[in-house]
Amino acid sequence: MMIRKPLHRPLGDTEHMLEQWGFWRLDGMGVAHYTSPSLAIMRDVMPSTTKSYVITDELAGVVDGAVARLCRRDAQMGDMVWLYYGAKWPAIRVGRHYSVSEMKARELIKAGVAWIDCALDSLKEAA
Repeated sequence: MMIRKPLHRPLGDTEHMLEQWGFWRLDGMGVAHYTSPSLAIMRDVMPSTTKSYVITDELAGVVDGAVARLCRRDAQMGDMVWLYYGAKWPAIRVGRHYSVSEMKARELIKAGVAWIDCALDSLKEAA
């Protein structure tokens, strides 16, 4: 699993959490769906092919809620964070989608990450 590191800089805690949330979201872990009993039996017999995440379902749900609040508060910034981390679009594609430069897209994504970090600050204090 490759983690994107722009300019070969290490990711911060919130960026890493958003990156893991994106993998969790892309794999459909947060989507409720029906599983037939025979599929459950076949799944239990076969070796596990599911991906292991560094994020729990509970934490991913909290991050999902924070991203949704950001989208409601500042739609462009929230959508950029969602596209970059949730849909795994590169920053240049996000910038082209919103008709801004790659650097401006990165600035808005970083600002969104900072907003989410502040929104999740109470969660960190509780832990």
